[in-house]
Amino acid sequence: MAEKVVIVGASDKPDRFAYKAMVMLKQYGHEPILVNPTLKEIEGHTVYPDLDQVLRPVDTLTMYVNPRISVAMKDQIIALKPKRVIFNPGTENPAIAFDLKKTGIDTIHACTLVMLSTGEF
Repeated sequence: MAEKVVIVGASDKPDRFAYKAMVMLKQYGHEPILVNPTLKEIEGHTVYPDLDQVLRPVDTLTMYVNPRISVAMKDQIIALKPKRVIFNPGTENPAIAFDLKKTGIDTIHACTLVMLSTGEF
C-alpha cells in the first residue's frame, strides 16, 4: 500500500542515506515528501522548509537528522500526526520518542532502506 512518507533531513547528495531513501521510496511506489530548510527542490520534488508546510495526512515520517535538531521539531511532529516515526541509525532520540508514543504516534528504531528492501516497511 502506497504511503505518504516525510523525509526529515532530505538531501540532494546521492551518497546520503536520505537521498537513497527518497529514491527507494519512489521505487516501491510511495510518495516521498521532502523537508530541509536549506533546499528548495530535489530532482523535481518540492522541498519544504519545515514540517508546518507539509500537507496532511502523512503516514510515516522518517528521520535523517541528529537528535539536537529533532528535539526542536517535537511539537511540529506531534501536530503533523504521522502514524509512525522511523528513527534511522544515528537519529535515535528517546526523549521525543517517549512523547510521541504518549500522543499515539508509533516509533520505530530501524533503517528505512532495510525495511523497504525486506518488505517490513
